[in-house]
Amino acid sequence: MNDHATLLAATLARENDELREQLREAEELITAVRTGAIDALAIQGADGPRIFTLEGADHVYRTLIEQMNEGALLLSPDGTVLYCNAALAGLLGCPLAELMGHRLDGFVPPAFREYWAGLLVRGWAGKARGELPLVSRGGELLPSAVSMNVQVFDGARALAVLVTDLSAQQEIAGIRAVVTEQNRLIAAKNEELVHQQAARQVVEQAAAEAQRLLEGIPQIAWTATPAGLNSYLNRRWYDFAGENARRSDLQITSRIHADDHAAAMAMWQHSLDTGAVLEVECRLENAAGEYRWMLGRAYPSFNEQGQLIQWIGTFTDIHEHKLALGRIAEAQRQLRDNNAELTRVNADLDNFVYTASHDLKQPVNNIEGLLHALLDELPTERAAPVANILRLMGDSVERFKRTIEQLTDVAKLQRGSENSALVSLPAVVHDVCLDLEPLMQAASAQLELDMDSCPPVPFLEKNLRSVVYNLLSNAIKYRSPERPLRVQLRAHCRPDGYVQLTVQDNGLGLDAAGLQKLFGLFQRLHSHVEGTGIGLYMVKKMVENAGGRIEVQSELGVGSTFVVYLPQQPAP
Repeated sequence: MNDHATLLAATLARENDELREQLREAEELITAVRTGAIDALAIQGADGPRIFTLEGADHVYRTLIEQMNEGALLLSPDGTVLYCNAALAGLLGCPLAELMGHRLDGFVPPAFREYWAGLLVRGWAGKARGELPLVSRGGELLPSAVSMNVQVFDGARALAVLVTDLSAQQEIAGIRAVVTEQNRLIAAKNEELVHQQAARQVVEQAAAEAQRLLEGIPQIAWTATPAGLNSYLNRRWYDFAGENARRSDLQITSRIHADDHAAAMAMWQHSLDTGAVLEVECRLENAAGEYRWMLGRAYPSFNEQGQLIQWIGTFTDIHEHKLALGRIAEAQRQLRDNNAELTRVNADLDNFVYTASHDLKQPVNNIEGLLHALLDELPTERAAPVANILRLMGDSVERFKRTIEQLTDVAKLQRGSENSALVSLPAVVHDVCLDLEPLMQAASAQLELDMDSCPPVPFLEKNLRSVVYNLLSNAIKYRSPERPLRVQLRAHCRPDGYVQLTVQDNGLGLDAAGLQKLFGLFQRLHSHVEGTGIGLYMVKKMVENAGGRIEVQSELGVGSTFVVYLPQQPAP
């Protein structure tokens, strides 16, 4: 189709050029005859060329004009057709008799008559050329080119006009336009094919490179078409699924466990629809018919034009990890059950301690009353020998009462039912120092205070007082006999939202083993000092209940430093 159109266009172009050359030769001949540039004509006849002089060439001249393919005519000054050849009559589709002696204006469309009149004016003035359509007798518009100039015949002036049919030229131009458009489309198609071929080569090279890389990884690797069909599976897959998995109709999705299939396929379809990265956990069947947990990931791969060309994915065996997570989950469940059981046991113990401490108060009060009664009943001479025993018994009763009271406080701390309020730490420290002043003087202790203007802290005032009292009184009780006691108490605000309270002494100190037991219940690390081993346990519990924490640093024979962090906001 393309070659035929090209040949036709070339033929028409050649014929058009020949017609133009004939027209040019005819016009040159007429001009030469009119101007006298030649005085004879050589006409090819049956017996060879014949020579005619100009004066005797009128007949031959008319014969030449009649045989021209172009229309020729002579117009009088008023526009009447004096002469026309057969070519013009054929072009207009009417007999010569209807042309000669009539005006040519009737064959000019109304829209072009003004243009035709202008051409005539220019032609009578010398020469004129132009293009306009003529209307044939059948009503067909004929695109035409006209060329005109003035001729003189026996002293009379006439306007010689040549009319050339441009239909063939327009047809050739149309054919050329069609051929040009076809050539353009063919060139565009060829260019598109070249680009497609280059793109296919790039894709094939990229796929080959990707497959080479995927063969070298320890995971199952695969690629899929944009529609989601597997296009490649590396060796790891066949090691896992067996050689019978090489069937072309077998997809990875056929190996997914029935319980995981619906969810996995829904996630895969979502990735295909949106181009989102795929991440899915599912069980795949291996060659032995066993299911193992796999972590599947797939990423879309695009070309330079942003078109999705394939998916690249992997499956990583997470079976042992999944089983471990199951064991952890079971252990956590058991731990939650155990914690719940311990919570219930602690609640029962709290209730027991609270009840026991409450129930023991009355018997201890009775024992104390009986001791006083016994002392009153004994005669003076008999009371003196047992007075020391009775005093020791009274001291034991007092210690027992303090232990019961402290156990009650411990039970209250465990319940944590009391609401805190904003308390001024400097004010509490000041009150505690007044209470401990006799002990400080008796121990010849030096107390140094350094407190910034800290904001109030959310704390139960009695609990904060107990914290400060325990820390300072312990510094006094566990002082070293080898040096004067020196206690430093400092308080300042921290940028992390805590108020830091530090109590440092140069007392007996503790070793590493003692530090591990320091905050335990009923832990006493120095037997030469009276105590129940409950105080520091309660201090730690009160601080933690308020959302704070306590730390300690100690060195045996050097001293101890207690650091308490009190939050500036209530504990959640």
